[in-house]
Amino acid sequence: MGNLLILAASTGKNLDLAMNIQATAESMQHTVEVLDLCSLEIPLYTPETEEKFKGLEAIQKCMDNILSCDGLIVCAPEYNGLMPPVLNNLIAWVSIQSTNFRLLFNKRNVGLATVSGGGGQQVILSMRMQFSYLGSNVLGRSIMLNKNKTLNPESVNEMIKGVLR
Repeated sequence: MGNLLILAASTGKNLDLAMNIQATAESMQHTVEVLDLCSLEIPLYTPETEEKFKGLEAIQKCMDNILSCDGLIVCAPEYNGLMPPVLNNLIAWVSIQSTNFRLLFNKRNVGLATVSGGGGQQVILSMRMQFSYLGSNVLGRSIMLNKNKTLNPESVNEMIKGVLR
């Protein structure tokens, strides 16, 4: 069975979605960790904070988790048509803290999911561009939930299978 890492890039509904995916993956006998990015309290990346916080343990733990997973799912809401700052901030920190950050994402299977007040298409598109740029194999289908669209359990099963193939 596979080792799945789920990044939850907000609290509330996207964290709930991450936990739902975790429960499904565990019922399929996979090892799963949900990483709540909001609880990490990582400082905002700027060139000025880079030296002050370089070697931050929370970032190193995130990198270790990503390196050791067989597949990654990212659950994030849409923030003004883009991905949330907490996710972008994590990517910025791992890009400067790792000696070869491309190893974190290159050829890694990534599934994208969102619960958003709008349709969620924009956050999926921005995450798809970001993770593709980093070299990930982003699944073609994503999970997009909103007030008019509820979770389809079969979509969760297929995403898990897709990232852990």
